[in-house]
Amino acid sequence: MSDENKKRDVKFQLWGWILFIICAGFFIASSLQNHDSLSLVASIIFLIACVVFIIPIISKFD
Repeated sequence: MSDENKKRDVKFQLWGWILFIICAGFFIASSLQNHDSLSLVASIIFLIACVVFIIPIISKFD
């Protein structure tokens, strides 16, 4: 695989994880609006997991 293809794949992965983080934000907002503590906890864990997965992708841009 060429370097250009690898960079493109990393960019797609990064955008995918960014969209997951946006979704996590909406899940958190919805659970706060509905006073649903279980969904809030699950959404926060989901957000943390997304951040953990995005860290290695961002470090590839250094």
